[in-house]
Formats: sequence, C-alpha cells, structure tokens
Amino acid sequence: MTMKRLLITGAAGALGSHCRQHVAHLAETIRVSDRDNLGAAAIHEEVVQADLADGKAVMGLVAGCDGILHFGGQATEGPWSVVRNSNIEGLYNLYEAARHHGCNRIFYASSIHAVGYHPPTENLDDKIDILPDTLYGVSKAFGEALARFYHAKFGIESACVRIASCQPQPQNHRMLATWLSYDDLVRLVERVFTVPVLGCPTLFGVSANDRHWADNSAADYLGWKPQDNAETHRHRLDKEQGQPDPSLPDFHFIGGPYVTMEIPDDV
Repeated sequence: MTMKRLLITGAAGALGSHCRQHVAHLAETIRVSDRDNLGAAAIHEEVVQADLADGKAVMGLVAGCDGILHFGGQATEGPWSVVRNSNIEGLYNLYEAARHHGCNRIFYASSIHAVGYHPPTENLDDKIDILPDTLYGVSKAFGEALARFYHAKFGIESACVRIASCQPQPQNHRMLATWLSYDDLVRLVERVFTVPVLGCPTLFGVSANDRHWADNSAADYLGWKPQDNAETHRHRLDKEQGQPDPSLPDFHFIGGPYVTMEIPDDV
C-alpha cells in the first residue's frame, strides 16, 4: 500500500539525498527536510527546512506523515553538545512528534558504532551487547533503546538499521566486510515500508559480501535480499592501496578506526 506522505530527514546528506531520488514510489508525497538547503521541490515533494533539536519545528514537520525515513542528525563523532542536540534531543523530538501525530513506522538509521567494540570474528546478530566505540556510537545506542521504548509503550514500529559503510563503492579493505551499496539500501527501505508487520527489528546494514560477520536471520521476515558484493571491488583496492596492515583496528573491531578516536572535547 502506498503511503500518503513519507518524511525523509537528513535529506541533504549522502544517504538522504540518494533515497530522495529513489523512493518516490513509496508515497504520494515525499516530504524532505534538513537544516541545510535542499533546493527546489520536485513535483511530488514538499521541502521543509528544520532543526531536529527544535521540538516545535519537529512537531510541525511530522504532521500528516505516515512514515519517517530518518537519516537526520550528527553522522560521525563530534563534540558532546553537537551529538546530544542532534542525536538524542533530536531523536526524542522526532518520536514524540510521531506519537502525537499517529505516525507509526520509522526507518531509524542507527550505526555499527553502537556496537563497534565487537570483533569481526564473531557471528554478530541482534542479540549482541551494546558496546559503543564513540560518543556518536553511544547516541545511536540511545536511539535504538528509544525506538524499542516507543514500540513497547505506543506501538510505533521501527527498523533499527546498524548501517556500516554505505558508499557508492568500498573505499578500503575494511569495507569488503562492512559495505552497504546504495541499491541495497534502497531495497531495505522498500521492505521496511511495505512489509505488513514490521515490529521493532535490529539488523545490520551490509550488502551480500563474501567477507561478513553480520547475522540478520532474525529479520528474514522482512524479505530483504541484498544483491551486491564488495568482493567485486577487491582487485581494484589491492591495486590502488596494496595489502592492508592486519594490525590496524580496522580488522580487530567492527568499529574500525572509531575505537581509537579521542573524545572531541579533549582535543
């Protein structure tokens, strides 16, 4: 069933702008939002500039929406004030607005950095412990907890997608295991907003890579079938970058270089 209105937050970012171009078939109207300039609205779009930390603005932003594709917020490690305002206050505002307006389905772009201290040798599924590698990862873990709370108490369905490395193509050897192609992202978005019952699954956003550690079997009911494989880029990476140093944190923790990042407020 086609939704009447789908909201995309963070629509000026890389993932939001890509989905803006490729998910129009999911709703009669796509409402796109960001703090940054989004340009002119397409014929099927509404453009609403808003800061997620502004509760009143977010309440108006969500009005009339059937679903939310949430990419908004701080997308990497940053000072605590920035992470808090964007990913904690902002997400709370979004879920409160969803509750108030009866918007009951959300794609929440979480991150592997919520569990970044796990080694990639494990079979990692939706039951693993929260082990954030950064304040950014902490904020994403908070978001997953918030999604579960609003599902249990208010029935708002959310897919908590721990996105790994979503790029047009893998940028380094670590991404041979963590890569999520843009096409596979869109396929997952389609399933989240068309499956009859979503619930509140947690899954890893990775493509069908030969090198993998993610176990998404608990979310098989979504019917998501990633089709791309990072291994097709291995020879290019070998040629461009040579063989990687196996002692790097890239190959000891799924969070890779994030585990060695300092607290930004200390720098």
